[in-house]
Amino acid sequence: MEDKKTSANRLKISKFKLDSLLDITLSINANLPTEELLSKYEHILRDNLGIGKILILKHSNTWECLLNGGFSKELEKIDVESRLSGITEIAYVTPDLGFEGVDIILPVYNNNVHLAFVFIGDIEEEGEGMSPVIKHLNFIQTLSSIILVAIENIRLFNESLRQEAFKKELELAARMQKMLIPDNSKMPKNSRMVINGFYFPHYEVGGDYYDCIKLSETKTGFCIADVSGKGISAAILMSNFQASLRALFTEDIMLETLVEKLNSIVVINASGEKFITFFVARYDHKSRVLEYINAAHNPPVLYNTSTGEILQLKASCVGIGMLDEIPYVKKSELVIKDYTKIICYTDGLSELKNIEGKDIGTEVIIKYIANTLPVEGNIREMIRDLGLPDDNPSTFDDVSILAADLLK
Repeated sequence: MEDKKTSANRLKISKFKLDSLLDITLSINANLPTEELLSKYEHILRDNLGIGKILILKHSNTWECLLNGGFSKELEKIDVESRLSGITEIAYVTPDLGFEGVDIILPVYNNNVHLAFVFIGDIEEEGEGMSPVIKHLNFIQTLSSIILVAIENIRLFNESLRQEAFKKELELAARMQKMLIPDNSKMPKNSRMVINGFYFPHYEVGGDYYDCIKLSETKTGFCIADVSGKGISAAILMSNFQASLRALFTEDIMLETLVEKLNSIVVINASGEKFITFFVARYDHKSRVLEYINAAHNPPVLYNTSTGEILQLKASCVGIGMLDEIPYVKKSELVIKDYTKIICYTDGLSELKNIEGKDIGTEVIIKYIANTLPVEGNIREMIRDLGLPDDNPSTFDDVSILAADLLK
């Protein structure tokens, strides 16, 4: 009779194990969320195997508690790397190890790397003989492995979906940002002035911006700017800055007033976390007067093709958004008498490294524009020789250039 009873019990246990594994497998195939899978897992261990306490520490990007049923919160905070990395097989815990209330620790692997540790405690004992939990540890470990690997796969799948969605959003943001940069075909190209831009974002989106705006029949405004920092936040701030600039920049607004108003807008929008270096100029081809303000931006290079004179249009005030109010803004003026080239650029260009590992600065610009050829060809040759945008290993930032021929 005892043999039949034992055989029946074994059959019952085997059926329980198979039914449990089948239920979990079907649940995984049905794409049940992590919470439901853990609930089924906890039910099997608690209600069917009489386990009173369960805790799972799982590794994703860091070690975190995935489930805590009955253990102290302090156990969730243990240093897994130092205290558990040596556990490679099912471990029976003794009091001297310092895991209060823990009877057994089961390691779970994924691709031969620790994925999780399952803590078991408060085991229900039989009247005689071995605890049923100890009898079925291999089953518990198998069940834990199936569940936790499935949960990790769910996490990786969801992460890939998020990354794909983010990638698409980033691509859309990049396309929208490029729409803010004026196309060269829409830049002035006439007997009085020719303007060309070159824009190479280091990432999908960036914080560089340049623009050229027809203000009247005789006046043209142009500018270049660079937001501190990189990425989406810089791109968003720059998009707002562009909209504000185009709304405020007119043929008769004082450049000092323009800079002050832009500063107030950036201070509000950036909340003091970012600032913008900014060079803005207005050229009247009738009077041949160039007025400009440099707000902490890299000094544009001006080259007079007749005299060979080189000027750097240096900063005259702090950057936009650095202070709530700019204490002093100075506008400068030049009369353009001869065919003159102006090259505005961001620090992504000037901070490229030469063969000695030093910043190239403005020397390379001067080298290529010190002639009577159109500046568009000068800059194209310079960009090619510098290996931009993809073949220069020292490129770490957006590279933007606005180049103008002011013709005689």
